[in-house]
Amino acid sequence: MLETFKTTDIFAIIPVAIALTILAYFSWKTLITSNSFQKGVKLYQEKDYQGAEAAFRQVISLNSTNDVVRLLLGDILKEKGNVKEATELYQEVIRSSPKNPDAYLRLADIFMAENQPEQAKDNLQQAQALLQKQRQPQRAEKVGHLLDKITAKTGNQA
Repeated sequence: MLETFKTTDIFAIIPVAIALTILAYFSWKTLITSNSFQKGVKLYQEKDYQGAEAAFRQVISLNSTNDVVRLLLGDILKEKGNVKEATELYQEVIRSSPKNPDAYLRLADIFMAENQPEQAKDNLQQAQALLQKQRQPQRAEKVGHLLDKITAKTGNQA
């Protein structure tokens, strides 16, 4: 009976040890991700875009589903003149989180800067609709004013 008891103990200890190991791994990964994110935000605020880019890329390598980091990285790339990669990141966020109005707004900003008013309007309309659905009327109203300006400007050019 003593041998059975020891075998039972081992079968109970192994799953607990595995669970604790997995928990420790994810805790470590979360801590590293959080630290890299905080570092990236601080560097971004200090306009150290090179350092912020490296920190945000590390966060993405650890947590590939973090849309906020992708948006911030896109902002950095746009600031550095890498508009193509920034555009790709914003579009990636839209594909993974189609209800994220910030990705549409950032993409619209790029299209406005590149003098592509129709694409900008499409993204602004999408953002405005999402903001209204998400009960953010002030932001939706601001987007509406921007849409009016674009419509007026493109109407005058036609």
